[in-house]
Amino acid sequence: MNAEKKRLQNPEWKKWGPYVSNRQWGTVREDYSATGNAWGYTTYMDALSRTYRWSEDGIAGICDHKQRLCFAFSFWNTKDKVIKERFFGLSNHEGNHGEDVKEIYFYLDNTPTHSYMKMLYKYPINAFPYEQLIAENARRSKREPEFELTETGIFDNDAYFDLFIEYAKTDKNDFLIRLTAINRSNSKAALVILPTVWYRNNWVWGNGTYEPELRAGARGSIEINHDSISIKRLYARDPNWNSLFCGNETNGSKIPGTDSEARYFKDGINDFLVHGKEDAVNPDKTGTKACFLVNTELEAGESKTFDFRLSPHEMEDAFYGFDELMQQRKLEADEYYSIFQCEIPDEDEKNIQRQAFAGLLWNKQFYHYNVSKWLKGDPKLEANRDFKAHVRNREWEHMQNKDIISMPDKWEYPWFATWDLAFHCVPFALIDPQFAKDQLRLLTKEWYIHPNGQLPAYEWDFSDVNPPVHAWSTFRVYKIDEKINGRPDVPFLESVFQKLLLNFTWWVNRKDKNGNNVFGGGFLGLDNIGAFDRNMVFKNGDHLEQADGTSWMAMFALNMMRISMELSLHNPVYEDMAIKFFEHYLYIAEAMENIGDAKGGLWNEEDGFFYDVLQLNDGDSISLQLRSIVGLIPMFAVEIIDHEILEKLPNFTKRMDWILKNKPQLANLVSHWEVEGQGGKHLMSILRKTRLTRILKRMADENEFLSDFGIRSMSKVYAEEPFKFTVDGQDFTVRYTPAESDSRMFGGNSNWRGPIWFPINFLIVESLQRFFYYYGESLQIEYPANSGEIRNLDFVTTDLSRRLCSIFKRDERGERPFNGGDPLMNHNEHFRDYMLFHEYFNGDTGKGIGASHQTGWTATVAKLLQPTRTPKGKFS
Repeated sequence: MNAEKKRLQNPEWKKWGPYVSNRQWGTVREDYSATGNAWGYTTYMDALSRTYRWSEDGIAGICDHKQRLCFAFSFWNTKDKVIKERFFGLSNHEGNHGEDVKEIYFYLDNTPTHSYMKMLYKYPINAFPYEQLIAENARRSKREPEFELTETGIFDNDAYFDLFIEYAKTDKNDFLIRLTAINRSNSKAALVILPTVWYRNNWVWGNGTYEPELRAGARGSIEINHDSISIKRLYARDPNWNSLFCGNETNGSKIPGTDSEARYFKDGINDFLVHGKEDAVNPDKTGTKACFLVNTELEAGESKTFDFRLSPHEMEDAFYGFDELMQQRKLEADEYYSIFQCEIPDEDEKNIQRQAFAGLLWNKQFYHYNVSKWLKGDPKLEANRDFKAHVRNREWEHMQNKDIISMPDKWEYPWFATWDLAFHCVPFALIDPQFAKDQLRLLTKEWYIHPNGQLPAYEWDFSDVNPPVHAWSTFRVYKIDEKINGRPDVPFLESVFQKLLLNFTWWVNRKDKNGNNVFGGGFLGLDNIGAFDRNMVFKNGDHLEQADGTSWMAMFALNMMRISMELSLHNPVYEDMAIKFFEHYLYIAEAMENIGDAKGGLWNEEDGFFYDVLQLNDGDSISLQLRSIVGLIPMFAVEIIDHEILEKLPNFTKRMDWILKNKPQLANLVSHWEVEGQGGKHLMSILRKTRLTRILKRMADENEFLSDFGIRSMSKVYAEEPFKFTVDGQDFTVRYTPAESDSRMFGGNSNWRGPIWFPINFLIVESLQRFFYYYGESLQIEYPANSGEIRNLDFVTTDLSRRLCSIFKRDERGERPFNGGDPLMNHNEHFRDYMLFHEYFNGDTGKGIGASHQTGWTATVAKLLQPTRTPKGKFS
């Protein structure tokens, strides 16, 4: 057993990790305004002087799993107006496409226990262009692209430092820390390095009185005195480096409306360095925030290394064996990942996958949010809520979050998102199945899931509605875990299933408006894909019946049926549940054919596609014939059951046979159930073969959905001829927009009207793999459409995976499409091999858009790059 795999057997190795957020300001948790203006209550510049209530942020930060003690790096190039303590970015209101980090950094390596971690921050030598970035993005309209940091000229002539930050654990709570600074310019440049340690302030709010202390120690060390922290020293290799101390306290003179009895404040180190205020730091060298002060100069092209150590031990030589152990942890990381990459021959693909895994692991975060306390306020921090107006999350007072959670992006989305997390867990399961299982289990705990059964969405509105993909992810992780560990974790599957029963019931009771098994009422995460807000309330009781909402629920029912069947193999009582979900799936499928009494289904026979339907209060309905991925999502409701499983479940099989025999109108909805596919398999799908083929013809058309880089979220036909619709006297227009959104619907930085999104593409690939597993060579399509090439679905899924992976791979010009043609990012030797995993991608060019470090659901590329070890055609 290799070293990292052995460490994974001991949960103590995960008690410390990269759990510090990249942004805490501008979050709902820190918003104590009456109006709910989270972006205005705390700002980037506020964060320099304001103490956070709920958690901390920093650059390459680490902390314990309760975030009592934090460590991160800060820097100063001696020219900026503030030291760089956290990554800069625009708020939602400042960006022409919403919030947007404006820094260049890359996650390069990380192991599941965080025994070795590496990242790179590119810090400009000259004054950071804060004002230029704000002003130019404010000037640009929504029809123009974002103004990026590389466009400011700040990296011209290579005028920047490469700052490589590495961590290696000697033990569970003992960190070797290395900063390698390289001056990439052709001139000497000054750099101030500030390795900083501090306590999360949990004493100022009035709920407790214990205040820990940091103090200058002997031989270039900082003493850490906390009654609950095992780490006791921060060491610097050079004992002559000075140390600076202040308090993690709000500076009331800079933050209006705040008072503090403290003498030294959070911004003390900044004010000492930038403004020369010697009284801003404590001459007695004690406080709750401290750093070493490393002043250095680097010649053109010069590289320097600076070493530190966080340790529970008092040592005469804290750096004995430092280099050897750092190298050992690197080699152990290589050894661990070699297990997954042994069948990937392409070195570039290995690099992409390794950085995707690194991004997943770096995006873990300590997430702390007690909603009841947040609503009421603390003894020393009043919550000035206007409860007569809208106050977020009032219905979620039971929520008490204080956990390590996988974030979508620790800068742009530094809060958990439930449907994002479901996708995160699939690639996580490849490298750390226990963490993936723990994450899925966590969101169904009683202090997360609502008493009514709803899973929380995200902190901006926990009551929002996202696609019910938790059951899908749970079973996928269960099967991956079984394959890796050689045995099924039935207690995990059973525990999540029990809670998902509540969630399924919530969906049926709350989102099926008329009790007819057609679902609507919510944008389902596809923010602005429709002609109008999909939460829109129409006059006279008209409402939207959503093809994707109903398809997601059919998928949910099938997922729950499949989990029930799996559990039935271990406990026959679950056969009854399998029967229940089988019947519910059939009724949903029937409803898609016939909405209530209106005789107008979601399937449009003339177009061969599924559409949303506007259900009128007089019983009539209008098909909204807008071709988007909404019409592809019915493919996801598919399960393939091996005949040998049915033989082990006689009660389920007997009841299923009775239904199919005595309810022919339902039997017709189960595509070829009675016909065994290749190898004795049974197919359960909303889509009969004819309909599937017609949908795939649209999907495979390069003039509609098929891009060189995957499946677009909307048909390209609307580029030339926009879709137009009138309702309640209002005209609505939808055009194909392959990149940035031209709509503020649901915020400014999300767009489903053309770009390529990895989560939906990943589900398309998996669904088509299932269909191939059943049909084999008996179902073939023209792919691409109008090419004359007839292909089976195995070829289609392989090619779709290739197109998606090509977003990150070098093309014939040596460029990676996600870089969008940027010559610096594509061709400079110090940029070209580093990956960013964006939120979504231009439907025509593959350029990365939205959040730039969303190595959550976009990390599913790591699974697409992973070869299957099962026989050809076997779904795994």
